[in-house]
Amino acid sequence: MAENLLKGKKGIIFGALNDKSIAWKVAEKAHEQGAWFILSNTGVAIRMGTINELAGKTGSMVIEADATSTEDLRSLFEKTLQHFDGKIDFVLHSIGMSPNVRKEIPYTDINYPNFSKTLDISSLSFHKILQTAYHMDAINEWGSVVALTYVAAQRTLAGYNDMGDAKALLESIARSFGYVYGRDRKVRVNTVSQSPTPTTAGSGVSGIDALMDFSERMSPLGNATAEEAADYIILLFSDLTRKVTMQNLYHDGGFSSMGMSQRAIEQYQKSFEDCK
Repeated sequence: MAENLLKGKKGIIFGALNDKSIAWKVAEKAHEQGAWFILSNTGVAIRMGTINELAGKTGSMVIEADATSTEDLRSLFEKTLQHFDGKIDFVLHSIGMSPNVRKEIPYTDINYPNFSKTLDISSLSFHKILQTAYHMDAINEWGSVVALTYVAAQRTLAGYNDMGDAKALLESIARSFGYVYGRDRKVRVNTVSQSPTPTTAGSGVSGIDALMDFSERMSPLGNATAEEAADYIILLFSDLTRKVTMQNLYHDGGFSSMGMSQRAIEQYQKSFEDCK
């Protein structure tokens, strides 16, 4: 990757918990590329994780905020604009959680209060971040906002439960708000559909190991790692992608375009022969 792609740029990175987090890798890469940023997460996540270690490595400030709270978000943006003495250039939304997934409640028996929490945390928080930034005019022209999503927004994947619905809503918000933000302020809004990744949140999905193995065999380039996802997101934050907006961009080794791979066929044939 070219050097100093983000030199002088400033932003907010939501969702870094520990060194397994994609947001953590993005922060490290953004720092390497010359950016300055605020790290933000909930109070519980800050206490449970190691975000302060990341802050020390990158010379960043940690500001506690619940992304489902418009009051917290307004305070966060006010503090950020004051800290940088001006507008920011990028935002990463790496936030997602489903109580139904954590409690292994089947989709057919979904708990609706839990479902509401899933949507609020994983999807509506994105709208709230965009709405707060928009009304405060907090992002410079040609700024970039990226949210992490997953192919379960388009395809049914057992075990992903109501998070598939949440990701579909997240992608819709990116398109709808992306139109307005691009038209009015020249700000880009995109989602990145990443391969299944063994983050702390990802590890909570039932059958994640089997899912990762399946997508690895199906994808011509193999699964994309968290570090590779960070490289891609840095590109989307940079000026090299100034005319890319309202897109759901697949970063999954080709998995999203596949039907049945040769490796999968061979694996199936072997399993079939073994069962004879």
